Amino acid sequence: MYKALYRKWRPLTFDDVISQQHITETLKNQIRTGRTAHAYLFTGSRGTGKTTCARIFAKAVNCPDMKDGNPCLECEICRDADSGALTDIIEIDAASNNGVDDIRDIRDAAVYLPERCKYKIYIIDEVHMLSQSAFNALLKIMEEPPEYIKFILATTEIHKVPATITSRCQRYDFRRIRSADIASRLSYIASQEDIDLREDGAALIARIADGGMRDAVSLLDQCSACAEVIDAEAVSRTAGIAGRDHLFELLEAVSNADPAAALEVIARLHDMSKDLKRLCDELIMQLRNIMLLKTAPAAAENIIAALPDELARLKALAASSDLPTVMTRIEMLQSCRERMMKVLSDRVELEMCIIRMCRGGIAASADAGDEKNMGGNSGAGIDNSEIYDKIKQLEKKVTNLAFETAHEAPPPVQRPAEPEVLTASTPAPEGAPVVDISRVTEADMTPCDRWEDIMEEFRKLNPAVAGSLEGSRAAVYKNVFFIFTPNRFFMSLFKSQKENAVALSRAIFNVMGSKYRLSARCTTTVEEQQSMAEKLINKARNSNIDTAVDNNNE
Repeated sequence: MYKALYRKWRPLTFDDVISQQHITETLKNQIRTGRTAHAYLFTGSRGTGKTTCARIFAKAVNCPDMKDGNPCLECEICRDADSGALTDIIEIDAASNNGVDDIRDIRDAAVYLPERCKYKIYIIDEVHMLSQSAFNALLKIMEEPPEYIKFILATTEIHKVPATITSRCQRYDFRRIRSADIASRLSYIASQEDIDLREDGAALIARIADGGMRDAVSLLDQCSACAEVIDAEAVSRTAGIAGRDHLFELLEAVSNADPAAALEVIARLHDMSKDLKRLCDELIMQLRNIMLLKTAPAAAENIIAALPDELARLKALAASSDLPTVMTRIEMLQSCRERMMKVLSDRVELEMCIIRMCRGGIAASADAGDEKNMGGNSGAGIDNSEIYDKIKQLEKKVTNLAFETAHEAPPPVQRPAEPEVLTASTPAPEGAPVVDISRVTEADMTPCDRWEDIMEEFRKLNPAVAGSLEGSRAAVYKNVFFIFTPNRFFMSLFKSQKENAVALSRAIFNVMGSKYRLSARCTTTVEEQQSMAEKLINKARNSNIDTAVDNNNE
């Protein structure tokens, strides 16, 4: 039975894993010295070796004949682990087993000792797919597992894993595999499988894989079934991407502001059933190479993703464009690529974007029907600097206006005039007659005939204190308002709490329409007040006694 190449050539030891030496060496040292952790978290993009390293680690820590941190691959445990028959290494796909009950099963099974191995290893792939309740169930067993349990979590989206889980693991970040390493590995696999893989074909597969070894080997497997000789043209045909010549024809047409030639290339590629989304990706990557050549020509040759024979054509394109134009084209293609996921016709969207690029770099977000901006231009770049300056100036003015409005002092609130609180100790206002209150007798005063109206107004303003003025009377002498009350309690309220005097002054002002100095006098002596209090107390006591006698008689 045929076995896919990516499964057949999956690395079996740490030494076979490429481009991850910073991780494999650390794991080998831990296994060799016996200082392995109870939980690991492997994160990185797809096809970088996360699950592979987890399997190798699970074999190595249980291998009785471990060799320098690597499994021996010859003992019964290694063979059963490779065939999937070892029950002490449990792989769980969290994408399909993401419920709390699935994690509870792990927790319940963790109490049992390993059957054949030293450690029971749980490999949870795509752990970020677990539900919140499942993570909570996993938390406790991961924090304090039995000494014979180890966890290896693998994920491509580390930001979705709770911090409570990551803090209990040793984290290892897997890097994207270098294109040169992928091409070298592909050449080795092709030589072992009798596949005629050319150098340009291996380089193109490595670039398409975008750092993922599994994608690269799968594409090699696909190409081997479609062509006897796998070169760049065969890879392009199999992967459904634009050939290199077509790609450069399209870029040259854009650079020459020739929309007719560009549309002809797109039509030809569409008739050949090429993937236009992939074509857009290819254009973005080639424009990136041009951007790097414009920005850092000395170092660009080492970091650009292009085949060696394409370098001269890229340099020619870089010489014919300035950096702002190249960056604008990248932004337009990225916006186009995003919209291609939502529109009905990829071809129409790409053609619109290419036309805009040929018409002088009109922004992708511009109205496609704006013929004023798109028509009549010979292809030279439109200088929008003045428009941008005007927009910036307007934005600045709006911002400053908003700031000034937000920080402008609010207009003063018009409040009704507060009557001045005038008591016996208050000095007389300027121009008012000076009255010596201590020498004023009641015979000198004029009784206030509106005292009941003042009391009614005072009850509205301060009903709690108005009751203490029951039985009181008032009189006026010049600018002094005298209050006579038999309740000494009011006297204490009047003197100790200013708000009571304020309320009474307002009530007098509202009724009389004039400001007065206030003077309060008590009409009962201390002895009389005490006698009245005793009478009230005795009356209350006698009332309680009579009530008790009546109750007893009943």
